[in-house]
Amino acid sequence: MLFALICTDKPNSLELRQKSRPEHLKFLEGLGGNLKAAGPFTDDEGKPTGTLAIIEAANRAAITEIAGRDPYAVVGLFASVEIKPWKWLIKNPEAQ
Repeated sequence: MLFALICTDKPNSLELRQKSRPEHLKFLEGLGGNLKAAGPFTDDEGKPTGTLAIIEAANRAAITEIAGRDPYAVVGLFASVEIKPWKWLIKNPEAQ
């Protein structure tokens, strides 16, 4: 089952994001094939303001546990994290 993690950074947290980024990227790489897509939301000037990640997990409990282990979450970067089940219908390379 796929889930979208829609994460919004706390205001004025760019320094915390940059400091935690190497650990965050390593964490995402460790998800292997379960990570389908990820990247930052940005403001109009291109500065990151949040994160979108599409991750495959067995159920809501599993994705909640994964989301809680993200180094960005551990250091308190996010003001909010929304988890939504998601269906990849268009341009899904695994469906072809």
